[in-house]
Amino acid sequence: MSDSPTLNRRTFLTIGGGAALAGATLNPGEVYAAGSNKSLPQIPRKTLGKTKKDIPILLFGAAVPLDTRFDPKLAEAFRFGCNYIDAADCYNGGNTEIAVGNFMERARIARKDVWITSKSDRHDPSGLVETLNVGLKKMKTDYVDLYFLHALQDAEYLSRDMEKTAERLKKEGKIRHIGFSCHHGNVVELLNAAADRPWVEAVMFRYNFRRYGNKELNQAMDRCAKAGVGLIAMKTQGSEASFADQWKKFEKTGKWTKHQAVLKAVWEDERITAAVSAMKNFEQLRQNIQAALDTTKLTKAEWDALDRYAAATRSLACDGCDHLCSPAVQAPVQIGNTMRFLMYHDVYGEPDKAQALFDGMPEAAKQLSNVDFSGANRACPHGVDVAAHMRRANELFTTA
Repeated sequence: MSDSPTLNRRTFLTIGGGAALAGATLNPGEVYAAGSNKSLPQIPRKTLGKTKKDIPILLFGAAVPLDTRFDPKLAEAFRFGCNYIDAADCYNGGNTEIAVGNFMERARIARKDVWITSKSDRHDPSGLVETLNVGLKKMKTDYVDLYFLHALQDAEYLSRDMEKTAERLKKEGKIRHIGFSCHHGNVVELLNAAADRPWVEAVMFRYNFRRYGNKELNQAMDRCAKAGVGLIAMKTQGSEASFADQWKKFEKTGKWTKHQAVLKAVWEDERITAAVSAMKNFEQLRQNIQAALDTTKLTKAEWDALDRYAAATRSLACDGCDHLCSPAVQAPVQIGNTMRFLMYHDVYGEPDKAQALFDGMPEAAKQLSNVDFSGANRACPHGVDVAAHMRRANELFTTA
């Protein structure tokens, strides 16, 4: 697209009619099927590894609040070919799967014209089956295109019993493909485990522009790509828990906003099929679709800006490698999770969500005062001042 926006002077796509669509009589065969609306540009698609199926490079992250009756953001995303919904049994207190089902029903979207991924927080075979069956009823569908073990941390759950369960669910027509998501500190271990298991077809994992130089991660990604494991990036913003947005120093020139630039940086990795992005409002939807439609590469100047931004904020960004810092503290705290909740509060503008997640931790993990975090500071390979962040978390989340 030659008329793409610049940072300081942007011409957005004409997205925004979704609110009006909510009350309209809809014809999904003409409006919502990917590629059916010839008057609108469509998001590029890539093949997701050994599934052999094409999906858009931009995926609708449905962890955001959705209107359970009919969500206009989903309608607008579909018009531009973003017809992949990333759901989970736990999102929005279980309401996301309900929203997906009601959206498809009211929009009268043909099942073949939408890709639904959902996930189970229960990782044992019987628990996963039970969660899947409940989700299928909520979503008013007979099957999901891809089912994930959600936020997997232990590779032992990728067992022969789980493989047999996946095979059975496929034969029953309840799932088309199987994989897992992960975003904690042992991503490398789990990616290697996926590469070693032919039945694992896709992995959604934490990956962003900060992690290009991670040798072990890149080797694990190479192994997955060679094995045909489809790779989907999440947590692409690489956000830092901080008191100021350092990107403003670098946003004076260039073509993209920071949020668009980091998405494009991920898409430039040929091993990545797609990036899932939480689009909680129409502004985020506009920016994400705009970045996906323009297939031009980042310039050297834009890459240099990203590198400077990464260097300036490296000590503010947590990679979730809790296995390194938490053992260095003589208390049952959860540093990785607490840092993630700070990010939701400071960067995502979701203080209620951050507070609720913090409140949901075990009582002992919430006792941050009078804990010596100096060992965690020394253990962090990126120089994150863990102690300072934990003090801030204590001030924000701990009620008197």
